Amino acid sequence: MPRLTLRPRLPDDLPLLWQWTRATPDPEWKQWDGPYFTHQSQPVPYETYRQQAESQPPQPHSRVIALDGTCIGQVTRFEEPPAQGGWWELGIVIYDPGSWGCGYGRDALQQWTTSTFDETDAHVLTLTTWSGNERMVRSAQRAGDRECGRIPEARVWQGRRWDSVKLAVLRPAAE
Repeated sequence: MPRLTLRPRLPDDLPLLWQWTRATPDPEWKQWDGPYFTHQSQPVPYETYRQQAESQPPQPHSRVIALDGTCIGQVTRFEEPPAQGGWWELGIVIYDPGSWGCGYGRDALQQWTTSTFDETDAHVLTLTTWSGNERMVRSAQRAGDRECGRIPEARVWQGRRWDSVKLAVLRPAAE
């Protein structure tokens, strides 16, 4: 059984991260990760990417999703204003299409939820996606999130309107 972990970015991750995020102009994962945002990233040479990445230490609110040690994606989080309000937004992306539909997103989200509650003052964690990303909605629900908001037809993608979907989970009550 493959082992899924969340860990800080390592130098050995940079070639894969570059390949998925900066080498390919229209990677498949972008079709699901907010494709209605029109920011087009241009390919960046590996050396430029490596130098930029190495000049910035791994961020405390971002981790690599590693499957048997190999990077397949990332998780992120940020605190919604105001500071110390207890609301954090989570993000997750699995870049490798070969790893989609295997439960890795659910497992990573469960681990990231636990880590976020352990490492922050979070009271509520949210995750925002769109109704066309049914895998993400199901994955979040299987990880314990519940739909808490839906903005009808808020996003336009490929000539069709889609709902914006927000899911949430509360910090477990102290025992």
